[in-house]
Amino acid sequence: MVTGAPLHAASLVCVKDLIPAYLGTDLKSDDLLTGVSFGSGGTGYDPLTPVLVSVLSMSKQLDLFAEYKERLKEIAGPDTAASIVVESLYLVCAGSNDILNNYYLGLIRRLQYDISSYADFLIQQISDFVHRLYQHGARKIAIVGLPPLGCLPLQRALFGGPKRDCEASRNRAALLFNSMLEKYIFRLQAELKCQTIGYVDIYDILLDIITSPQNFGFEEATKGCCGTGHFEVSFLCNSITASTCVDDTKFVFWDSVHPTQQAYKIIVDYVFPRYIQILL
Repeated sequence: MVTGAPLHAASLVCVKDLIPAYLGTDLKSDDLLTGVSFGSGGTGYDPLTPVLVSVLSMSKQLDLFAEYKERLKEIAGPDTAASIVVESLYLVCAGSNDILNNYYLGLIRRLQYDISSYADFLIQQISDFVHRLYQHGARKIAIVGLPPLGCLPLQRALFGGPKRDCEASRNRAALLFNSMLEKYIFRLQAELKCQTIGYVDIYDILLDIITSPQNFGFEEATKGCCGTGHFEVSFLCNSITASTCVDDTKFVFWDSVHPTQQAYKIIVDYVFPRYIQILL
């Protein structure tokens, strides 16, 4: 539900520099008072997506949130706990794994849907999720759109041809999904009479960084800092099997999928005043 990627946002609102995992072994009681992450890498809105890689579903994350609320009551008391739940910002970030791994690399969903109807299916899943989150007391909810998926180094390496160009169909899928998501959130605001549920666009700023990296202080935007930069991702980036670049601040991407901390900082500094701050 809440991912660990845009953690710079936490420091912007003067909460803390790191949002700990709710299931983390070193989680302290005080951490529950100032925010935790329920995110599970590799998951998605589609219930099939987490099954494919054995991670926590979005529904399971909501179950953990319900458990968190009970623990919060024990620590802070019911009144303070209720206030924390209502006043907190909820950052929802998913969808890339649905499109890239489940739809384009899988077979089941492509036999059931074209990309437009699959995006609509994902919006239905988001609707169910957000309504459940709202019923749990959340009121300030930021839902992050998709990045330019076809420009991720892994997608360029696999599908971008000899020149490793951005893969156009995946970018179009991201734009389609984002357009449908933004329209849905507008309808949701009216339905719930709640203007503090908002859409967060990261597509344009990340595409600007990728297409003009020098304008943002980067030297490399087509491959990651880790290993070859084309294929390594997640745990494949380690001191045993893959070396890293000398200066990751010169790279837009840390591995073949995820941006570097420096890139995330630029993204958050861009989206925070335009999207997040108005929800607080």
